Amino acid sequence: MSTLIFIVTSLIFLTAYFSYGKFLSKTLGIDAKRKTPADTAYDGVDYVPARNSFILFGHHFASIAGAGPIVGPVFAYIYWGWLGALIWIVFGSIFIGAVHDFVSLFISVREGGATIGQIAEKYISRRASIVFLIFLWLALILVIAVFAKFCASSFISEPKIVFPSLGLIPVAIIVGFLIYQKKVNIFAATVVGLIMLTFLIILGNSFPLVITGGNAYIIWLVILFIYSFFASIFPVNVLLQPRDYISSFLLFFGIAVAFVGIVLKPLPLAPSQVFKFSSPIGPIFPMMFITVACGAISGFHSLVSSGTTSKQLAKETDIQKIGYGAMLLEGLLAVIALICVAFGLRSIPQGEPNVIAMFAQGFGRIVFFLGDYAKFIALVIVNAFILTTLDTATRITRFLTQELTGIENKYLTTGIVIAVAGYFCISGSFQLLWPMFGASNQLVAGLALLVASSYLLKQGRNYKITLIPAIAMFIITFVALSVKAQQFFKTGNYLLFSLSIVLTLLGLFIIYEFIKRKKEYAK
Repeated sequence: MSTLIFIVTSLIFLTAYFSYGKFLSKTLGIDAKRKTPADTAYDGVDYVPARNSFILFGHHFASIAGAGPIVGPVFAYIYWGWLGALIWIVFGSIFIGAVHDFVSLFISVREGGATIGQIAEKYISRRASIVFLIFLWLALILVIAVFAKFCASSFISEPKIVFPSLGLIPVAIIVGFLIYQKKVNIFAATVVGLIMLTFLIILGNSFPLVITGGNAYIIWLVILFIYSFFASIFPVNVLLQPRDYISSFLLFFGIAVAFVGIVLKPLPLAPSQVFKFSSPIGPIFPMMFITVACGAISGFHSLVSSGTTSKQLAKETDIQKIGYGAMLLEGLLAVIALICVAFGLRSIPQGEPNVIAMFAQGFGRIVFFLGDYAKFIALVIVNAFILTTLDTATRITRFLTQELTGIENKYLTTGIVIAVAGYFCISGSFQLLWPMFGASNQLVAGLALLVASSYLLKQGRNYKITLIPAIAMFIITFVALSVKAQQFFKTGNYLLFSLSIVLTLLGLFIIYEFIKRKKEYAK
């Protein structure tokens, strides 16, 4: 059954790409001859055209994937079984998540590489833009803090993954130098990078890098934030783009070997984990939808699309491949994560679940032909993508800081971002806010789709392709926030109760501003 699920979902995604993806391209009016911001606003730092669309695809895919499409589906399986999560991943990715990513990238390209917050100001209102930007900034600070904490903790608990994870930094610089400075053939440069990456994996497995003492966590945090600082200010083609590009091959490899394992050795399913209407954290609707998160749709993707990818796109015809295609591939990754735990695990561990360990264990059983390396490779894949999310989020938050404060100095604005995120990491305060992140991330997606609807309405195009998904996301998030608010109030957690109310009011305010602008356009 695991083989059938994987093959059928793969075919559904492939069909959607060539049918609904083509429909979106036609509806939006993709123009192959139109120049992109990477050419018209070239600055050698942020606005740099990728030499090859596959390089940019790798960067974009690695940036949006992170650990989300693995963590979310595993949690969904634990609480509600695999069937509901699978249905939401497939149809959510095709009709909401991929549409969200596609249109966000397209509009940003047409608006000169503007971020989704700047577009909100132009097509909804200045007030809506300011509220939106503040919310995005806080959400991204949370992303940076949590992923930095998780990465530092994983280096301590799994020291074998240190060399492959951090070793990718110099490898990426070498690959970027070969491609952009020496004009080496992309295929040859990629082979060089992959050979070095393979060596790092072997080295890490043989020589774990351990930092002893009680300060190990702080030391790793400092190292990670130093990396994030420079990744944010370096030209994208020096570090960020080639690192994400090489990292993407890790995931391609993971998907490929998972496919082979699923086909060669179909595994039985735990019958008790097929479908459940309720769980300790709430009913399947709406809680499962915000739990799956990035596996079906993520507001963070609109920030990547408009924050970095739109500034590197060489031609508009690549938007379907990068915007729509990358999200469908992320949906496939979410399906693989679901199969790993639904078919690869013999039972769900008791107590607080370690979802990354569960995924690695299930992956190891499915990819049986790699022996002991299977689980290790799974951990390397997850951690590599945590780092790509960390560096991309830092860069995007630097852009938002510049927009909000008017400070153009990239060193100062990046320092502000690192300082605030570091404070949350060390103090642990972010742990109080993290339960709300799933809902807030989906709310960002709804808001981004609403901004896109306003843009398409103004341009006289079919705005329903984004407005209908936006309405769906608002219903899901508002109901979820209502459920969480009641839980927080009953348990006396008035901070999170207040935050639930604030997020709801934020969404309603921007909906109100959109309705006002829609009436103006109608006149």
